[in-house]
Amino acid sequence: MNNGDQPVESLDMEETTQDEYLSAIRSQNVALGGATFQCPICGTLQSANDLIEAGAGKDLDEVEGYVGFSCIGRFDKTRGCDWTLGGLFGLHNLEVITPDGKHHPRFRPVPREAPHD
Repeated sequence: MNNGDQPVESLDMEETTQDEYLSAIRSQNVALGGATFQCPICGTLQSANDLIEAGAGKDLDEVEGYVGFSCIGRFDKTRGCDWTLGGLFGLHNLEVITPDGKHHPRFRPVPREAPHD
């Protein structure tokens, strides 16, 4: 269901600034498109590259609106779920506050762990 990670047990809300969010993404130290985000519903880790492979778009520009916002299961029924943060229900655990004071729901940036030997 979630690439070996534990399902999300709590939707305790966290708020972060835009700069802190971007810093968390950069701290993963991966190539553009490789940063991973965790769906707040099923716990699946996914990146822009994963979304491209799943058919959500041909390149980073085309999947940009889905990264950290829509679960990969919307595009690949064998992975994740079909949750998106743009729906009627506000089930999420992270809001990014932009400099204008607006709150934007987002998936948490969570680095993939190294494969176990």
